[in-house]
Amino acid sequence: MISFVRGYLSEVYEDSIVIDSQGIGYQIGVPSSVLSELPPVGSEVKIYTYLQIAENLMALYGFASRDDLRIFKMLIGVSGIGPKGALAILSTIRPDDLRFAILSSDAKAIAKSPGIGLKTAQKVILELKDKLSLEEAVELKREAVAKGSAALGSAREDALEVLTALGYSSSEALKAVRQVDVTEGMSADAVVKQALKLVGMR
Repeated sequence: MISFVRGYLSEVYEDSIVIDSQGIGYQIGVPSSVLSELPPVGSEVKIYTYLQIAENLMALYGFASRDDLRIFKMLIGVSGIGPKGALAILSTIRPDDLRFAILSSDAKAIAKSPGIGLKTAQKVILELKDKLSLEEAVELKREAVAKGSAALGSAREDALEVLTALGYSSSEALKAVRQVDVTEGMSADAVVKQALKLVGMR
């Protein structure tokens, strides 16, 4: 089992990268979220990996964090979704956003992925919803905000906390907040007010 690969970024392709680790070039399939955050070629990188071993096939898939790798493993555990399907989903919707889509039963967001229909998206939600928690998703989103990858995230997460504190379920709060067009500088209070107005919550 190859847990991770650390080395120098040697080549970058449309859906994969090559890492030179001690003279061996590892070709690793990655989602677009990884490609968009790569340092320049020649830089040192560390990618957490999943090794697929099948008949006449060995393939490595890689992610920027162990948690993103965990989401990938959860996806391939869903019946009918293999590594390529899971990679397609994570190339269309970022792992932290996927958690919210699952928790809010937003099948349409997941179904935007190539080769993933609405029925398959609903199956993802059905099989994974109980394995995720709103609290964990909020915390991971906060970490993404701290790293600068989701500048508008904090207002959304604060709004979620307010709505759940008001007594709304996690699912209701998520559905409401996802409908709000959050702009830069928008406060959590403003997000809450628009969310309540959009979905007719009282």
